[in-house]
Amino acid sequence: MKLEISEAVAPGTRFPLESAHDPDVGSNSLQTYELSRNEYFALRVQTREDSTKYAELVLERALDREREPSLQLVLTALDGGTPARSASLPIRITVLDANDNAPTFNQSLYRARVPEDAPPGTRVVQVRATDLDEGPNGEIIYSFGSHNRAGVRELFSLDLVTGVLTIKGRLDFEDTKLHEIYIQAKDKGANPEGAHCKVLVEVVDVNDNAPEITVTSVYSPVPEDAPLGTVIALLSVTDLDAGENGLVTCEIPPGLPFGLTSSLKNYFTLKTSAALDRETVPEYNLSITARDAGAPSLSALTTVRVQVSDINDNPPQSSQSSYDVYVEENNLPGVPILNLSVWDPDAPQNARLSFFLLEQGAETGLVGRYFTINRDNGVVSSLVPLDYEDRREFELTAHISDGGTPVLTANISVNIFVTDRNDNAPQVLYPRPGRSSVEMLPRGTAAGHVVTRVVGWDPDAGHNAWLSYSLLGAPNQSLFAVGLHTGQVSTARPVQDTDSPRQTLTVLIKDNGEPSLSTTATLTVSVTEESPEARAEFPSGSAPREQNKNLTFYLLLSLILVSVGFAITVLGVIIFKVYKWKQSRDLYRGPVSSLYRTPGPSLHADAVRGGLVPPHLYHQVYLTTDSRRSDPLLKKPGAASPLASRQNTLRSCDPVFYRQVLGAESSPPGQEPLSANPVVEGRQIYPATSKNGA
Repeated sequence: MKLEISEAVAPGTRFPLESAHDPDVGSNSLQTYELSRNEYFALRVQTREDSTKYAELVLERALDREREPSLQLVLTALDGGTPARSASLPIRITVLDANDNAPTFNQSLYRARVPEDAPPGTRVVQVRATDLDEGPNGEIIYSFGSHNRAGVRELFSLDLVTGVLTIKGRLDFEDTKLHEIYIQAKDKGANPEGAHCKVLVEVVDVNDNAPEITVTSVYSPVPEDAPLGTVIALLSVTDLDAGENGLVTCEIPPGLPFGLTSSLKNYFTLKTSAALDRETVPEYNLSITARDAGAPSLSALTTVRVQVSDINDNPPQSSQSSYDVYVEENNLPGVPILNLSVWDPDAPQNARLSFFLLEQGAETGLVGRYFTINRDNGVVSSLVPLDYEDRREFELTAHISDGGTPVLTANISVNIFVTDRNDNAPQVLYPRPGRSSVEMLPRGTAAGHVVTRVVGWDPDAGHNAWLSYSLLGAPNQSLFAVGLHTGQVSTARPVQDTDSPRQTLTVLIKDNGEPSLSTTATLTVSVTEESPEARAEFPSGSAPREQNKNLTFYLLLSLILVSVGFAITVLGVIIFKVYKWKQSRDLYRGPVSSLYRTPGPSLHADAVRGGLVPPHLYHQVYLTTDSRRSDPLLKKPGAASPLASRQNTLRSCDPVFYRQVLGAESSPPGQEPLSANPVVEGRQIYPATSKNGA
């Protein structure tokens, strides 16, 4: 027999069973039923109206399919005969499921860690719920709970069947570090009951945020004389990341006169670390880089503009310390002759220059009389035409001052040289103009005889002053010739008797300028008869020349001899001085032991011992052998008799010297050899002891 009973059936419910049949009657017929032992059912035997018996199963305890999904019972029918007979009926009871079990999660709390840069579809965790029921009652559907915060469904996705939680949106550690997700599970049965669990998703920070730099204040412009450590700007740096990803350092390019210091976390101070110079760098665009410690490291860059303000620390400067200007004479007044190239590296106000002209030396009046300068641009102009023959050089000083405070100045030497123009015709010095001059020329004079010399002068200079002479006019052109550069007028041929006794010559004097200027000189030559006395005195006409040549020779010889004598004298003095200097150096540097020696046979007589000084005016002073380094140790009066002093002195001298003084050929009588300690004036000399114990 098979029975299907729902586990939801209440206790006390009866289930009729098949009845047994026994053909016997009476006591041998069916008498009772018995049921195998079990904990759920009991057997109730009922009697019909016809006295037949049947059995019913009575549910005494609720069934639990999840505990025992089926039961095996045995129903036994017994008669009353002897021996008793029975029949058995197996009863198979199948417990039908009822939705009496709610789903349950294997964990009430799930934990997961997900990096914030995880892409959509990344699996976070899989929740698992079980239901002891079967069929639809045991099929579970997962869903988000009603207690979740807004935005969870946008960030996460849940598989309804498998319970796999995946990422749907973009996580952000800086927005939410921990997500708390509630998930429920329900079966598909009637009146389903749900189960709930909680999933904690920890978002792991990744270095996905670059630092941010905020410049709170900037001190600009900065004076170029600002002291070291001047605060330029205050910076604050933030990084939304955590841990090392949010640890930020700041840096600036090397080689700049600035530095960054930090006294508080993520706060930096930009200060000067070296001297500033506006003339070198007037403005700095500082690139400040903030870099975190993440991997890979992210950085941010900002630029701080720092302007350097000027102070008047530079005097006016020029490419030249002096100017040499060459101005041609007869220049036009007011025309610029020099433009001074001067500048000031400072800023416009401090670099505003003023120009002045000053005279050099004691001479005054040159500026206001000859030259002027524009005070604003430094253009030098002449006030009057310059004249080379009047003044050839001007020495001026250009004084330049700037507009700063304090005022700085500079001086530039300006040398103005006047160059020559050929504006002066040659002048005749000889023969002097306006005076009659007659040159005598004897008849019979040979060719080449110098009659006279025309002397010219040109106030100009250089090429303009080079003069050339030529014969412009003469009664007889063949008689005279004029030296082209010397101006000497000489005879070109012998003077003949047929030549006119009076010759008037016109000599042209011309300079080498452009254009060339010229003048003329007039000479009168009187041809006279030859003088016998002149012929006798100068037979060949060359005696004066020979005399001049001899005189020149003697003068040159004297000059050479004087020069040689002077050179020899100077050389001798130098050699003598060097010799004396070496002697004194050798004596000073010689060993002390060499000074302690026995006096030699040659002693010198001094003025005192020679009796040239009265005896009462001198004393004998004994010093150490190296007396330059010690003090006097002993002083005694001199001898009473000058004659005795002279005799004792001569006896102590060299015998040769003694013979020379007395005129004797032999040694002085009673001469004894000198001992190691000689006696002078009756007193024996002993080596004294110096301070150092020598």
